[in-house]
Amino acid sequence: MSFLGGKRLRRVRQAEWSRAMVRETELLPRDLIWPLFVIEGQNEKTAVRTMPGVERLSIDLLVEAARAARDAGIPALALFPNTPDHLRSIDAEEAYNPNNLMCRALDAIKSAVPEIGLIADVALDEYSANGQDGLVRDGEILNDETVTAMIKSALVQARAGADIIAPSDMMDGRVAAIRAALDAEGFERVQIMSYAAKYASCFYGPFREAVGSGSRLTGDKRTYQMDFANSDEALREIEQDLIEGADSIMIKPGLPYLDIIRRAKDAFNVPIYAYQVSGEYAMIEMAGAAGAINRDAAVLESLWAFKRAGANGILTYFALEMARKLGR
Repeated sequence: MSFLGGKRLRRVRQAEWSRAMVRETELLPRDLIWPLFVIEGQNEKTAVRTMPGVERLSIDLLVEAARAARDAGIPALALFPNTPDHLRSIDAEEAYNPNNLMCRALDAIKSAVPEIGLIADVALDEYSANGQDGLVRDGEILNDETVTAMIKSALVQARAGADIIAPSDMMDGRVAAIRAALDAEGFERVQIMSYAAKYASCFYGPFREAVGSGSRLTGDKRTYQMDFANSDEALREIEQDLIEGADSIMIKPGLPYLDIIRRAKDAFNVPIYAYQVSGEYAMIEMAGAAGAINRDAAVLESLWAFKRAGANGILTYFALEMARKLGR
């Protein structure tokens, strides 16, 4: 005997074709952005110890990766340089050297694969001697002096071919300053994707190894990256960056912060991107290798969770693999 009457919600879940008809969100190759690490050399690749399957690539191999991404339907790449040790300094001047590793990578990819979008990270940790995202004096992270350096870095990246400037530092006022500088130099079409809600997280460890900043990091980043206990503060940060001219916003890390993605989408309804960061990637890979979870199923479920929460796109190290699978 049934006491449900006609209300059986399971009816639409009985077959794959029926589930597909009522699916509320979609996950497509165009939703994925592929983060890539670049190193000096020719035909060089080096493994990232804590990120199984991820490699740093020399510029020639990066161009090959860009072609593969384009062919798989990935719309954009996010680039991160591993600057040679002898070019790192307290003042991080290499960040605005027009011939630095990042700029040469941008130029090479834009020349060879002009169809793909290029997102350039703007922060000083990849160039500084102390691994901090900002300039440091007497133990204090300097806000305005850091913004001045970031403006110069953003301009050389735009000249090299960056389509999107992505300030990931969390300094106050940097979006307005970079927007004004880009416009003054004739780069009105270059977008700004602001890391508007970037938390002081333990999930960045493998990334710091990949770009070479982790071993040299002095102190922590809690005076400028967000407190992970807060969510209202994230909305204030996002609102400020939008007012200052951000075209889209980034929330980082990803999976532990789905609530922030949802709140941001509900509050602002702007393009929102989530970064499935290195620690999230490593956990899935290592748990899968240990037999604790089904690795492939976990990748798919995690990416779908970002879309369900409201993200327009996802930066993920699984991008090429998943784009090829989704494309089939």
